[in-house]
Amino acid sequence: MLRTILPVLFVLLSCAAFGQNSFTIKGKAISKEVNLPLESATIYITAAKDSTVIDYTISNKNGNFSISVKKLNQPFIVKVASLGYQTWEKEFPKLTSDIDMGEIFISDAVTTLGEVEIVSEAPPIRIKNDTLEFNASSFKVRPDSNVEALLKQLPGVEIDKDGKIKVNGKEVNEILVNGKSFFGKDGKVAIKNLPSEIVDKIQVSDTKTKEEKLSGDAASSDNKSINITIQEDKNKGLFGKFTGGYGTDKRYESSGLVNYFKDKQKISILASSNNINSVGFSMDEIFDAMGGGRNFYSNSNGSFGIDGMNFGGNEGITQSSMIGLNFADEWFKKLEPNGSYFYTNSKTDNDTRSRTENFLTSENGTNSSFITESSGTTRRTSDGHNFNLELEYKINPSLTLSVRPSLVKNNSESKNFSEQSSTNDLGLVNESTNSSKSNNASSTFGNELYLHKKFKRKGRNFGFTFNNTNKSNDKDNITNSETYFFQDPDRTEDIRRQRVYDDEKDNTYYTRIGYSEPITDSLSITIRGSYEWKDYDNTKSTFNQNASSGQYSEFNNLLSYGLMSKTRTFNPGASFNVRKSKYSGGMTLGTKVIRMENTSQYDGTTTHVDKNYVYPSANAWFNYRLSKSKSFYMYYNFDVQLPTAAQILPVVDLTNPLFQISGNPDLNPTKNHSLHLNYNNYDYASKSGFYLYAGFNYYEQQIVFSRVFNPVDLINRADYQNINDTYNSYGGASWSKSIKREQHTFRFDIGANANYNLNKGLTNNALYEARGLGLSPQVRIAWDYGELLTIEPSYTYTWNKTNYENYSVSSSSNFTHNFKIQTTSHWPKHFVFGNDFGYTYNSNISDGYKKDFYLLNTSLGYNFMEDKLLLKVKVYDVLNQNQSAVRYINPESIEDIQNTVLKRYAMFSLTYKIEKFGGKKKEGNSFSF
Repeated sequence: MLRTILPVLFVLLSCAAFGQNSFTIKGKAISKEVNLPLESATIYITAAKDSTVIDYTISNKNGNFSISVKKLNQPFIVKVASLGYQTWEKEFPKLTSDIDMGEIFISDAVTTLGEVEIVSEAPPIRIKNDTLEFNASSFKVRPDSNVEALLKQLPGVEIDKDGKIKVNGKEVNEILVNGKSFFGKDGKVAIKNLPSEIVDKIQVSDTKTKEEKLSGDAASSDNKSINITIQEDKNKGLFGKFTGGYGTDKRYESSGLVNYFKDKQKISILASSNNINSVGFSMDEIFDAMGGGRNFYSNSNGSFGIDGMNFGGNEGITQSSMIGLNFADEWFKKLEPNGSYFYTNSKTDNDTRSRTENFLTSENGTNSSFITESSGTTRRTSDGHNFNLELEYKINPSLTLSVRPSLVKNNSESKNFSEQSSTNDLGLVNESTNSSKSNNASSTFGNELYLHKKFKRKGRNFGFTFNNTNKSNDKDNITNSETYFFQDPDRTEDIRRQRVYDDEKDNTYYTRIGYSEPITDSLSITIRGSYEWKDYDNTKSTFNQNASSGQYSEFNNLLSYGLMSKTRTFNPGASFNVRKSKYSGGMTLGTKVIRMENTSQYDGTTTHVDKNYVYPSANAWFNYRLSKSKSFYMYYNFDVQLPTAAQILPVVDLTNPLFQISGNPDLNPTKNHSLHLNYNNYDYASKSGFYLYAGFNYYEQQIVFSRVFNPVDLINRADYQNINDTYNSYGGASWSKSIKREQHTFRFDIGANANYNLNKGLTNNALYEARGLGLSPQVRIAWDYGELLTIEPSYTYTWNKTNYENYSVSSSSNFTHNFKIQTTSHWPKHFVFGNDFGYTYNSNISDGYKKDFYLLNTSLGYNFMEDKLLLKVKVYDVLNQNQSAVRYINPESIEDIQNTVLKRYAMFSLTYKIEKFGGKKKEGNSFSF
């Protein structure tokens, strides 16, 4: 705890000290022509000798501004800039007392072009209608830093421990480079690898669909989009970076990225190979591709990936290789292609063991439990191809065609071995061993076509959409399993030597037409209709091994089946949209008419289950801008999810000797009402802000597992049932503030989130309820001392409690502590030192496992040859305490799992940087990306 308090006290005391001996510059910005206050004008102070930005602020809705600056003994200039106005400036010899500038009258700009103001110098920040624009050169970062480091310096921008970026509390789900995707729209490659020095502007706007972009409608999403624009003189050239390293325990890493930019033509090649659980593109200056600290941004299942392609994860050790190509161009004025291709190869080895306590409650209320223990090994190799292309063809000024084809192909081979046993109060019930080898080939072809026509009258549009997704998945699995039963006199064993062919095809086609007609300047109506047809086919063929020939030639009727499903959905409807200067919103109402035909072939019997549904479709959104920095957002949606063929057809899947599941022909769809609210308020004048969010999901009807355990052999026989009236709710708040005093920059982030859920389930035909409450406060502080030192401590506490009704367990609870501190030093010259320390305590881990552990990564590098080469030594898990022991608690069981993890290793690496812009090699420092 002392290690947590000391950094916080140090930062707070330092901040208080810097607050002394500072002076205030204040005034009021007024439009000269109309004599009205100028809201969101940028007021910034620059050094007279070199125009370095010292500090900046934004005027409020009354035009007032106030900025606190340390004492200045050299000349400085105060400038006021606003879109559509001339930049006003005044020079002062020094700052030794408060300055009240009174009313400042700003004249209209002499030359404007739409939203582009012709000025000689860009202010640090500018609000242009719905777009927030940051001038990259106004935010000081190291010359060798990447775009991610630049984003962290921008007011209102935060990057959490999972790598998610938020702007004023709204999640960023699209990152573009000069308006185009760069190795996928998630932007991971762009922010980790592009150097900050080539960036001109960071533009933040509401994320729009293709239809909203072409029609000019307001964004219905609450997400944000970031566009990174490149400096004109840096948009022509070649730059790149190559890293190679080798360490103890035969650990290695290699990666490279080469970019060729020439105006609108951009070609980038990315390649990597390593066996340290990294996708390889996180070319961080401190730790390169090493994970486990500031670079480890994983998915919820522990896997890591890029542009939808996932690699192994924190379960096991993965050796991965990848090569990728990204390109963007303008072949002629009307056609702009943008695409990417990846080839990936991975090999994952994992040893796992688990212990599960299963809780049972019978219909008469009797409670019991049994223990299942298992261990296993997995060896998996995978090859994948991922191709994406976007073509936008401007047929004429009013007609645009957009086509986005994509193809993903994957081939994998896995070998698995597992052992399992279950015991109850009477002793050993069953035990089993299983070894299998499987080959899997899958492919997904998708295409999005959109044709948009604008008419002469503003707001009158016609749109046509056609999408298709064609999936295939072919599995070939050889299984040898032995299961023995010790308390069932009628059944003692289940021995299987089988080969299973599982072929699955899923094809979806969707088309929609829509016509928009303006009713007034701010109100419009859209009449639309859509039709979707889905065809699903799954054939599973099981063959027993012939004892004499050893061939898998004996067809097993009970373990084979065919499932087919055809779904046709017609959805006519109408949308109403309103767009005012202060608010915008929309509401869509329609009717879904659904025809579902399901057919199964099982055990010599053909079964048809046909369903007809008619449901309303509805969604609504509303966005109210209280000011240019305050907004409120609301979204409501009603959704219906149909049961799958496996859930609704009466086919018993006996693949697992200890788990049997069948469909339920009487099953009804899931019906869900969701509501999301968000309020954000960021004051650019004080560089502080907060946001609040809340949401509620009510399941009018839901599909759940219903499990029945045989008390004699503990075989789990399950099907699907409907339950009603469940919900989950969530909410949270966050406050952030930035303080800059000369070379010192402080950033504070304090927040908390909570959730409350009601879940229901069925075990042994007994209905139970689980009410869960979760709380998680967190605090993060960052201190930058110029370009020399950065210290970032953070702490998160998480607490969960669940109360049960009509169940064998009355309640369960757990909590975790997570403390991290990241340190980066660029002193002395040419040296770079990094240290990531983390402490985690988890009360949820069972006895026998260590409940807490420390993870320490450290790195020391030296730049030479004019900073073109970086020699580095780094150590992962210095204390050798990394572990993967986790516990999952749900209403039916408590499961403890332990997997293989990457342990301590040291690595030496060498990085070489190249860059050549405009035909000239850059002198001095190279930059990292």
